[in-house]
Amino acid sequence: MKKETIELFFATLKAANPQPVTELEYTSVFELLTAVLLSAQATDVSVNKATRKLFPVANTPQAILDLGLDGLEAAIKTIGLYHTKAKNLLATCEILLEKHAGQVPRTREALEALPGVGRKTANVVLNSAFGEATMAVDTHIFRVGNRTGLAPGRTPLEVELKLIQRIPSEYLVDAHHWLILLGRYVCMARKPLCWQCAVATWCDFKPKTERPPA
Repeated sequence: MKKETIELFFATLKAANPQPVTELEYTSVFELLTAVLLSAQATDVSVNKATRKLFPVANTPQAILDLGLDGLEAAIKTIGLYHTKAKNLLATCEILLEKHAGQVPRTREALEALPGVGRKTANVVLNSAFGEATMAVDTHIFRVGNRTGLAPGRTPLEVELKLIQRIPSEYLVDAHHWLILLGRYVCMARKPLCWQCAVATWCDFKPKTERPPA
């Protein structure tokens, strides 16, 4: 995908959705961190279902710790890998209280030092909570980056670095949201809905699908 095409690609996505946001529900930076940590290999829908019950009871590091492992697991047991995630979240809460006065740190290094927080999770928090121009490459963005020709790469990190390099600066802060929504609802893995895609004109994907007959 050429530079001028990338500009048109993102201008179109912006026109369709000027202020994109994550579909995870949260009201504080800690709630966002918790939701993203819980979302690994799980859908946002399932995470929101669990956190709607969890956050009214415990939405601070100390409150999560006060639940204990059994209480936390009971609250999030509908989410995949809940046992491991509960352990990681409790350990993260301990570190936040011990090293960061209960606040979510604003640096990648400090975020990635938290149990259960990898580069993707750190990027989501840095972007959605602190407005940094980061790119959290999940399976959707990895697919879109490769399929469209926007940022071909063999690994999530390779796609991430290419996206940061190629996306015009004025679109970078919101680009993560546009691409994940595109991959989640239109540019799907098995059969992309090319006939519904606002940016299909500029996409390098050649075997575009057509609207099925009524």
